[in-house]
Amino acid sequence: MNSFTDNFTINGITLTAQPICRQGEVLTPDALAFVAKLHKATAGRRRELLQARQERRQQISKGQDPRFLRETESVRNDPNWRVAPPAPGLEDRRVEITGPVDKKMTINALNSGAKVWLADMEDSSTPSWRNVIQGQLNLTDALERRIDFTSPEGKEYKLRPAGELPTVVVRPRGWHLPEKHMLIDGTPIAGGIVDFGLYFFHNARRLIAQGKGPYFYLPKIENHLEARLWNDIFIMAQDLLGIPQGTIRATVLIETITAAFEMEEILYELRDHAAGLNAGRWDYIFSLIKNFRTRGPRFVLPDRGQVTMTQPFMRAYTEQLVRACHKRGAMAIGGMAAAVPNRKDQDANAIAFEKVRADKTREAGDGFDGSWVAHPDLVPVCREVFDAVLGERPNQLERLREDVTADDRALLDISTTTGTITEQGIRNNIEVGIRYIESWLRGNGAVAIHNLMEDAATAEISRSQLWQWIFARAITDHGDVITREWVEDMLDEEFAKLERFEGDRFADARDIFEEVTLSSEFPAFLTLPAYDRFLHEARDGADVASGDPTLVPA
Repeated sequence: MNSFTDNFTINGITLTAQPICRQGEVLTPDALAFVAKLHKATAGRRRELLQARQERRQQISKGQDPRFLRETESVRNDPNWRVAPPAPGLEDRRVEITGPVDKKMTINALNSGAKVWLADMEDSSTPSWRNVIQGQLNLTDALERRIDFTSPEGKEYKLRPAGELPTVVVRPRGWHLPEKHMLIDGTPIAGGIVDFGLYFFHNARRLIAQGKGPYFYLPKIENHLEARLWNDIFIMAQDLLGIPQGTIRATVLIETITAAFEMEEILYELRDHAAGLNAGRWDYIFSLIKNFRTRGPRFVLPDRGQVTMTQPFMRAYTEQLVRACHKRGAMAIGGMAAAVPNRKDQDANAIAFEKVRADKTREAGDGFDGSWVAHPDLVPVCREVFDAVLGERPNQLERLREDVTADDRALLDISTTTGTITEQGIRNNIEVGIRYIESWLRGNGAVAIHNLMEDAATAEISRSQLWQWIFARAITDHGDVITREWVEDMLDEEFAKLERFEGDRFADARDIFEEVTLSSEFPAFLTLPAYDRFLHEARDGADVASGDPTLVPA
């Protein structure tokens, strides 16, 4: 490239971002040709599926509750099918650590002692061009053991011996996110295709040679047809590189309310490539609010801190997930422990550790085969709990949970949820939402706020709760009606309390937060307008048409 404003096209893909160091190692002609083939074969179906999401949300908003599908009853009732047996490195998943793929986090996660590292290119990673490319470089460097890092304070970070490192499972972006810096015929490639395709092309054979394989977490799936699209991509990708079918394994996050009604069908669609399901609790709550936000008091939840895993509708979700997985030979992985240890406050630390221990004890007792943590200090806590239940066994697939009934109405039993809406809960949602977006705009998609690890999912809960409470004119525990004007007043007050610093992005963050929280329309994801306005490097003063129906309000 000759200058910042020059575009460069190779093998049909036009690159529009300012290039970064070592970019050529990732965007090789062969890798781009591979990604282009995946895109061209699937772009039409992806657009149709995104349009179908909107139509489904409209049906729900008009009063149609999701139910188990009649047309897939034969799949659920067939007792004979199973997913593929656990792949090398995925037999024991008792503790998984999650985090973005920046250099420091990569080393810390790999050195954490976890069994699996979810290398996250999605909700805990800002999809700036630098992060997208640098994340690919960091993953390959880690697999080649040539990654190291020295902090500004002089602390050195280096990898442990290979035998002590966890299995890497990459989470690409969801179907809704475009990569506007990589275009084919003027249309962005799906971010998920970019993330999956580049990692798979460069590392699949390397991973197989190391005795494992290319493994993935699939986010934001809303139904079994979206899982089928991923399965078709896996088949095509393996064929293009001459890799045996079934080498890829995928764990699907059940983090949308509609996917919860199709768990067995999702496993069936991916069965030769399926590794399990994960209880993506935070996005699940967001999805529930998003889909039912205009349906009245029945679907209004209390403060997000009170929407715990012991609420009846969340118990139904997790128990039915374990049942569906073990019935089909798939792993059930528990949700994120969001606590971030505060090494300066031992009392707060003790409380946080006890909450995590109770959470993981419940999951292990329910039959989950492992669970997530966000911080290395929590790995021993999670491991200890699952060790006590599993012993020498790698998992508890034999626990079929036949005592659990597949009950679609229980998944929507919101009216039995206990708790209250408080003024402090409103203020906390405002603070978390703005502080998270500000950090995201500076390139950091995972941020600790009040000793909790916040990512895009928790920020989505914060802003969508506020939107719903305003729409429903919900009432606080003190009898105050929540109005737009009152929330705006509190927003002014909370914004004034924020500690500003040179180079902060709080003004931009507030603009985005107000757009996704206070508008009459409800953007499907807060990251879409934020990406369009602040991360997409437009050329010649013109934006790129995305061709995606996701940009229409939900």
